[in-house]
Amino acid sequence: MLSAGALLLLHSAYLVAANVTHLGTLLPATAGVALVGLAMAGDRWQQFLHAVPWRVLAWRAGLMVGALWLVSLAVFFVALQKAGRQTQLRVPPQAIVVLGSSTPRGVPSPTLARRLDLALALAQRHPAAVVVTSGGVDFRETVAEGAVMAAYLRERGLAPDRILVEDRSTSTQENLAFSRQLLQAAGRDGDNGEVPMLLVTSDFHTLRAAAIARKTGWSQVATAGAETPLYMRYNAWLREYFACLSSWVLREF
Repeated sequence: MLSAGALLLLHSAYLVAANVTHLGTLLPATAGVALVGLAMAGDRWQQFLHAVPWRVLAWRAGLMVGALWLVSLAVFFVALQKAGRQTQLRVPPQAIVVLGSSTPRGVPSPTLARRLDLALALAQRHPAAVVVTSGGVDFRETVAEGAVMAAYLRERGLAPDRILVEDRSTSTQENLAFSRQLLQAAGRDGDNGEVPMLLVTSDFHTLRAAAIARKTGWSQVATAGAETPLYMRYNAWLREYFACLSSWVLREF
């Protein structure tokens, strides 16, 4: 327990130092503190449990609930792994919508850079599609994610007239709603207002993003998930577990 707890704490500290701070980072850190505490408490913890019979039963029930939660998390991870693969449209996409992530000091994070690299490759494969970079201004930042993303793509050779910048959104739901409005305003609303759209995000995000897109009004959606960097992959997937629960409670899908 001491070794496992220390590893969790060290990994969480590394992620915080790399500006990756969210529930997927903080929850393992909390688990690490608990494991280290239990390991160091030793006999005192056992004496506390066995001093009153119901404490042992409560502890065992808590362990059982925790085990069931871990099973549900494993099932969710398998679903994310499958959802992260690219899906296909029946017709070529007219729009490629790239969802934003963090842009510390006006630079795409490693996660966002992978999304943009994937979007650039897809834009080259679908030359008739317009590319929407979607994201508002991050906390403590001064430039919108959408603008930073557009600059990244232009620097790598994507024609400026193929890029539309959505710079107001603060959530996935707003990303998709505002991007749809932007395409309609630009006359890219397709037949009957429907635009075949290829949605580019991270592998862990495709499942929820596609569901929100359909709820927002997109009827023809395919997804492409950029691989999450390994050092933070499972922390991001853990965060997404709770994000999906939150989106379901808020009826975003």
